[in-house]
Amino acid sequence: MANEQQDSLDVPAIGRSRHLADDLLAEADIRINGDRPWDLQLHREEALDEIIARHSMGLGETYMRGDWDVQALDEFFYRLLAADLGRRIKNWRNAWRVLRSYFLNLQSRRRAFKIGEHHYNLGNEFYTTMLDNRLTYSCGYWPGANSLDDAQTAKLDLICRKLDLQPGMKMLDIGCGWGSLIGYAAQKYQVECVGVTVSSEQSAYVKERYPDLPVAVHLQDYRDLNESFDRIASVGMFEHVGRKNHRTFMEVAKRCLKKDGLMLLHTIGKIEPAPNNPWIDKYIFPNGEIPAAGQITLAAQGLLVCEDLHNFGPDYDKTLMAWHRNFEQNWPRFADRYGKHFYRMWRYYLLSCAGAFRAGKIQLWQWIFSNDRSWGVERIC
Repeated sequence: MANEQQDSLDVPAIGRSRHLADDLLAEADIRINGDRPWDLQLHREEALDEIIARHSMGLGETYMRGDWDVQALDEFFYRLLAADLGRRIKNWRNAWRVLRSYFLNLQSRRRAFKIGEHHYNLGNEFYTTMLDNRLTYSCGYWPGANSLDDAQTAKLDLICRKLDLQPGMKMLDIGCGWGSLIGYAAQKYQVECVGVTVSSEQSAYVKERYPDLPVAVHLQDYRDLNESFDRIASVGMFEHVGRKNHRTFMEVAKRCLKKDGLMLLHTIGKIEPAPNNPWIDKYIFPNGEIPAAGQITLAAQGLLVCEDLHNFGPDYDKTLMAWHRNFEQNWPRFADRYGKHFYRMWRYYLLSCAGAFRAGKIQLWQWIFSNDRSWGVERIC
């Protein structure tokens, strides 16, 4: 017995990491250096130590360095997440991240423009090649759609119909991006639109693209809004609000929404409250926090009435894969500007998220809220 214990102690750490990684990945039907598209091809054995020690952060950073590859990275993550390997791995760093989100306001006014500078200001030229022809940076709606452009047009029209837009109305878009929704609503539904964004690149693009439409865009924090609107939409922005500001967001919506108004909230959602993925937080969406359904309903309680909830999370898998195809096709135009490190980071971001939606670990929700209990679901469906 003593000899067996000594033999175990004498096994190099790197050997123990390989053994543990083999066991964990086997539960997801993934093999190291296997011959299937979703198998992990290991280029540097020491990377396993970092992955085992630092979990999602170690996995992402070793990939960015080129320590490993997977041909079908989306399928790799689908299998990894569907196997729910998190139940086998407990990370004390996640406890700190949960506590930090409770005690610190990571999405304060002082930090509000950080995400715009870090992510959305990469350059309009870059996003033009990855997104659809209106630069819609949120989940498309794919039933009946044959292309990314079709799916995004269908999503924009779905939003307008859910909001029951009528000519002459005034609509606010909180987090308007490159203006796809306000441009579409103004042109197709003859409504006056106001958008707010924290990205200078997006603001400039909207002003240049829609000079002849009744569209205005403001570079400002949503908390400064104090104007009356018939309708409010927020598409893909609530993920940047944070739990400490969920109630404030709903208070702003209540303040700006007319008594008989409607708000559509389009957001990624989690099944239960959990800290954001640390790799995503560091490299892609600083200070982001995906909400749980209970957090949204609690934030709106006593302010707005939930009239409808629509989940089409699988459509985000298709959207992300379409973005990835465009990214790969156009990468040669940006390779010298952004470099290999960015390429691997962005590929990891798009395909890991596609795998997460495919596994059902994150959802895509459209909520409809009214400011008047007399609406009734039949009036908006």
